[in-house]
Amino acid sequence: MQQIINFIIRYKTSLLYFLLLTIALAFTVQSHSYHRSKFFNSSNWLTGGIYETFSDVTSYFNLDQENKTLLEENQRLRKLLFNLKQPDSVAIDTSNVAFTITSAQVVKNSYSNQRNYITINKGEKQGIVQDMGVITPQGILGIVENTSSNYASVQSILNTRSNINAKIKNSEHFGSLIWNTEQYNVVQLADIPRLVTLFVGDTIVTGAMSSIFPENIPIGIIKKFDLNTSQSFYNIDVELFNDMTNIKNVYIINNTNRPEILQLELETANDQ
Repeated sequence: MQQIINFIIRYKTSLLYFLLLTIALAFTVQSHSYHRSKFFNSSNWLTGGIYETFSDVTSYFNLDQENKTLLEENQRLRKLLFNLKQPDSVAIDTSNVAFTITSAQVVKNSYSNQRNYITINKGEKQGIVQDMGVITPQGILGIVENTSSNYASVQSILNTRSNINAKIKNSEHFGSLIWNTEQYNVVQLADIPRLVTLFVGDTIVTGAMSSIFPENIPIGIIKKFDLNTSQSFYNIDVELFNDMTNIKNVYIINNTNRPEILQLELETANDQ
């Protein structure tokens, strides 16, 4: 103990300097959006490599499950292909494709915090930018928030800041998908009016009001709901299709029409 005290006394000036430097950097990052953005990008670059190395080791032991997931997805894709109305001899026009897809893998997953983030191994070099949607073969996962050269952090739907347009598949009524932090496999659908007929087991999918996700991407099913008599909207719990504790392969969605949509909305707002 005496040696520790002597060490602190001997180097008190240097220790005080580094303490004040750390506090100053923390205040700078916290109070300036530019510095905060650079900090997160640097963190993505540094931690991304570490997480990917760890992920490569652990993924080896999950090959059987990953192969099963890929086979199930191929089965669904083949079913869609076989049910196309046009004959195989007719070429598909891709000149007006709105959504492009990039595959990636999760190298870090968080699901136990109030604000959960997921790190994936694709970034700016692969054309990934902020506000791209991220899904899995089972359903919706989140939205890209920050990027570095080769990695990106995704704001999970298990995040108190998450707010995604969603609808009831069989009625087309839409609301906002949020999370109350109570369960990692259950989120909440808000703003559904009391006049809507609901059933436990109804499917919830993405709505058409989002410029990030295509419509009808699976989210989950209604687990339970209730109506507060003093309010005009339901409280709805949605059980997710995704197992948020076990995610590996993901798809990043880019809406190529989104810049045009945002520009139009901005001009309309400015005219009012």
